[in-house]
Amino acid sequence: MQPKLRFCNCIEIVTIWRLCNRLFCGRMGRKGNRITRWSAGGLLVAIGIVFGDIGTSPLYVMKAILNVSPEFDRDYILGAVSCVIWTLTLQTTIKYVTVALRADNNGEGGIMALFSLVKKSGKSGWPFVVAAIGASAMLADGIITPAVTVTSAVEGLRSIYAATPVVPIVIVIITLVFFVQRSGSSKIGRFFGPVMLVWFLMLGILGLINVWSDLSIFKAFNPYYAVKLIISSPEWMFILGAVFLCTTGAEALYADLGHCGRYNITFSWFFVKVMLILNYLGQGAWILSHAGSVDGRVNPFYGMMPSGFLGVGIVIATVAAIIASQALISGVFSLIGEAVNLDIWPRMKINHTGNVKGQLYVPGINLFLYVGCIGTVLLFRSSGRMEAAYGLAITLTMLSTTILLWRYMRNLGMPAWLTSSFFIVFCFLEGAFFVANLFKFVHGGWFTVLIAFGLFCIMFVWNKGRSFHRSHLDYKYFPDYIDIITAIKNDAEIPRYASNVVYISFSPTRNMVESKLLYSIINKQPKRADHYWIIRIERTDMPYTLEYSVDTMVKDSIFLVTVRFGFKVQPRINVFLRQIVEDLVASGDLSLTSMYPSMKRYRIAGDFRFVLIHRIFSPVSICNSYERKVLTAFEKLRHISESVENALGLDTSVVTVETVPLVIRSGPEIRIKRNEISS
Repeated sequence: MQPKLRFCNCIEIVTIWRLCNRLFCGRMGRKGNRITRWSAGGLLVAIGIVFGDIGTSPLYVMKAILNVSPEFDRDYILGAVSCVIWTLTLQTTIKYVTVALRADNNGEGGIMALFSLVKKSGKSGWPFVVAAIGASAMLADGIITPAVTVTSAVEGLRSIYAATPVVPIVIVIITLVFFVQRSGSSKIGRFFGPVMLVWFLMLGILGLINVWSDLSIFKAFNPYYAVKLIISSPEWMFILGAVFLCTTGAEALYADLGHCGRYNITFSWFFVKVMLILNYLGQGAWILSHAGSVDGRVNPFYGMMPSGFLGVGIVIATVAAIIASQALISGVFSLIGEAVNLDIWPRMKINHTGNVKGQLYVPGINLFLYVGCIGTVLLFRSSGRMEAAYGLAITLTMLSTTILLWRYMRNLGMPAWLTSSFFIVFCFLEGAFFVANLFKFVHGGWFTVLIAFGLFCIMFVWNKGRSFHRSHLDYKYFPDYIDIITAIKNDAEIPRYASNVVYISFSPTRNMVESKLLYSIINKQPKRADHYWIIRIERTDMPYTLEYSVDTMVKDSIFLVTVRFGFKVQPRINVFLRQIVEDLVASGDLSLTSMYPSMKRYRIAGDFRFVLIHRIFSPVSICNSYERKVLTAFEKLRHISESVENALGLDTSVVTVETVPLVIRSGPEIRIKRNEISS
């Protein structure tokens, strides 16, 4: 019996292991890169990554509400807490968790992925403007969010020691946060989930302890009190501006869809929401029970903590604030990477910091955010003043998302009454928040709006400039030039330029190439080579597309390769071309042996040289003033952006850049007259 018992035990152990593996490791089925199942591990990751921003809002929301009206009554607190509860329900739960998470592009979310979905239908004019406004506002939010979150956490130290130097401590913490970005977030990201789980449990427990001090706070679940407060209070605009802070992280929730999956985010949100609401209820009950001693200078979040727990609570809050900042910074890096690949943002140096897909580090953006955060801290110096600048920019992002979601729902063929209802309800709700936050403009809102406007101008100029560039390019049918290129290859009197000459083309049509490319091969300096490669780069609206096709114009001689990249994929032309060459050699379509007699004898592979055509807007162009200004600004952005060769992952030692003028003739051309002058 003993062997049988052991055998049964082994089966039981294996069964239990499989069940645990299924639960915690996921069996998270994927369709491409789309996470299709939930798991306990996935839930923990979602809690750590997705809800950092919205999860730290209890640090400052109720304090901001008290700052609006230091002399409050019971109806004021009940109405304020009710506004928070229903904002989290309508804005976060219904719009983002229920609706937006279903608008995924092959598992990816966020405003750029949503724009690519809308773009598929052929609508790329006004949706681009809407997406650019939303993206620029989110980038501006990435500057102020770490500052206000960390400052709110550190200010809790003043509950222990009133003379705490908050600003220097905040600057040190923010500096450390941005300094570690270059090493990637994969290692520290492992601790995000457990730490944030402790944070949310602390929120819920603190709230649950304090609600017993005044059970009437549960009346806040009745939306009547929220409506009553808004209708009756003369400061309703300022109240809404403060209430909106509770949902500012909802956009990041949608942007992190690709990291965690819809099911993991959805299921974990219900836990997060319960903990948040418990904490807000607890803060409200604590305020009501201490009505005589509470004013706008007191943060109820720290006020409701037991005195013996205050130090531990401040430490946990500070760590949670750091995690929230880290998660937001990583989200900004991902957004910039997508924007670059969608031709909405200038080329920038982008480093891949780990084996996890989409884990990026953008040095230029990291420096920009760091300087912006430090500037915010030095300018406002307190979380109360920062809250005045917080919220206005992110409302623009949310409105942009609503408009794009409406367009996407229309494209899916949903009933008009449903799409119209969605559009009206959430435009009204977010419009009310936007108008409320406009009252913050003179008190600090101008700061984020100014930053967002500058970022939008960059996006607009870059996108329009590239569009104007491409619209004025001349394209030729490549097969018509095969004979002359073959003749150049066989002309022994022309010095051999390289064994393999590679040109990069951005032609929108197969078999069509830029005329300047052909001019470079044939006219400028006839380039004799053993093999000619035309690499045509094509961007797709899918996130992770990575494929190629080859048109062999002349066997073992001339190749037209089309490489298709998704907007989440960073082009590495050197790497991909090597793989393509290996495939062609294996299929017998290519022999890489150099044709130089000395190298051919020993079967040495020939060299590769890349030729890039760099077009510069010519000042002699004839065009309207608007187009001239856009193209001039575009050239300045190109001058400071990452070079094409670096952006494409080329070995710069084997790259030749040929500069050619882009001359536009969109108006009457001035011609000189011939006049024979008699001697």
